[in-house]
Amino acid sequence: MKGKSKGKLAIFDTFKTKDNDLTGEAKRQRAIITILGTGGNPAERTRTGISQKIAKKQKIAWKNIYSGIFRDLDEILLPMEIAEEDGRLPLQRGPKALQEKGIPYYHLTKKGILVGLAINGIENMELQLKEFFSKSDSEDKEFEKILMKFMTSSPNFTYSIFQKYVKAFCEDKISELLMKIDKKKLPKHVAIIMDGNGRWATRKGLPRSFGHKQGVSVLKKILKAAKNLGCKV
Repeated sequence: MKGKSKGKLAIFDTFKTKDNDLTGEAKRQRAIITILGTGGNPAERTRTGISQKIAKKQKIAWKNIYSGIFRDLDEILLPMEIAEEDGRLPLQRGPKALQEKGIPYYHLTKKGILVGLAINGIENMELQLKEFFSKSDSEDKEFEKILMKFMTSSPNFTYSIFQKYVKAFCEDKISELLMKIDKKKLPKHVAIIMDGNGRWATRKGLPRSFGHKQGVSVLKKILKAAKNLGCKV
């Protein structure tokens, strides 16, 4: 059973200054998520390994930040299911009880990978999206091609979407964000012009008919979403 989070995900927190610099807590949590997302060896993904990696980059003593790393993992990232235990390393020295249990190391959950997509830059999106969908069920995979196309054609726009929704998640405002669609202002009738699907397929060296089939597939999803929102025709 997962424990209740005692803190909050602070990856977007900034100081109230002119430059809106990220707080120390925000930088630390971002660094933890980035390290766990790179899939390094298990020793680098223990609390000590994470502390040492961050400390080396900042040129400080790792023991000075260990308690912060411990708190971020145990009180925030693990309870919020952004990270989870990935296994345990054997301990050769120390108390017998600890030797028997071993040292835990961690990795990102599916939720954690999505959070990572919002902080790790455009250049890392493709690999992280592939990792996310490799852990997804068939219902999620239907969105893979759509997101990959968005990422290829409009990487900045795609990155901004992840940032917007992850930030709303951090601030517990997901429901508020989704409610921004004013159904009173939705059009009653929407016209969709099916154009360019054949040319899209040709540019990729595929039959035009393949493009038409893909266009119909996307059209069905648009129609379903429009119906759910209340568009009549």
